[in-house]
Amino acid sequence: MSTSPRHLPVLRDRVIALLAPALEVPGAVLVDATLGLGGHAECALETFPRLSLVGLDRDHEALRLSAERLAPFGERVTLVHAVYDELPDVLARLGLLRVQGVLFDLGVSSMQLDERDRGFAYAQDAPLDMRMDATTGPTAADVLNTYSAAELARVLRMYGEEKFAGRIASRVVSERQAAPFTSSARLVDLIRESIPAAARRTGGNPAKRTFQALRIEVNGELDALRRAIPAALDCLAVGGRIVVMSYQSLEDRIVKHSLHAGAHPDVPVGLPVVPPALQPWLRLLTRGAELAPEDEVAANPRAASVRVRAAERLAVAA
Repeated sequence: MSTSPRHLPVLRDRVIALLAPALEVPGAVLVDATLGLGGHAECALETFPRLSLVGLDRDHEALRLSAERLAPFGERVTLVHAVYDELPDVLARLGLLRVQGVLFDLGVSSMQLDERDRGFAYAQDAPLDMRMDATTGPTAADVLNTYSAAELARVLRMYGEEKFAGRIASRVVSERQAAPFTSSARLVDLIRESIPAAARRTGGNPAKRTFQALRIEVNGELDALRRAIPAALDCLAVGGRIVVMSYQSLEDRIVKHSLHAGAHPDVPVGLPVVPPALQPWLRLLTRGAELAPEDEVAANPRAASVRVRAAERLAVAA
């Protein structure tokens, strides 16, 4: 396992501290719903010797590498090939009614970015794949070569918040008539040519938003996340904790809404007595979304965009 900065788990110590009161319970179970390379999971297992881990990932290669990393922990570790919104089904198959901790580290992993053939990185020419599970489903090339201009513009605008979505989509549809899109370099060039020069001077690589949008569309990430967070909260035992690490605003909004709904029930202002059924059943553990400190970002650049939210379950939801 590489020890380079790209493989450092983001905010490792802070994540473990947020989960600690729940994971110290004898017989505690932590679900790492986005296992990746297993960095957070390894730290949790080392910190809490009686902890058991259930690790989920849709990426077969991630599961293989994390299995090697976590092999020293033996039967304390159970790894499952699954998308995070399948969490309730996974726990049911394992005979687990409630767990003490759930961790989500969202977005594309360092491993996926580093593997050129996966097509996630816009900085190098690669096949336009972008599937987190490379064995199933349509690729980014399929989206580019089959969606109408209107459908493609919707994806870029909704999932990439791309101001020039219409221009880019129209160019894609026009250019694919000459030859289908197969590699990232051609798409990056098209995006750069579609965006006005003044807009290209700020905000980093102009392809970033389009690549984000295509990745989200290919993997159904936001729809899965909308199902996954409520499902994870429902699986928490009383006193259990959830930590979610987001890397872009669309993810963070979904997480914020789900946690806020449990911590701030919708009751009339000034109501003298709040009925038990309307009492908060979550307690927020972070004040808004926590950011990574400067020293962490310097050591691990992937931490620059992270937003961390956490909550503790106080009671069974009404």
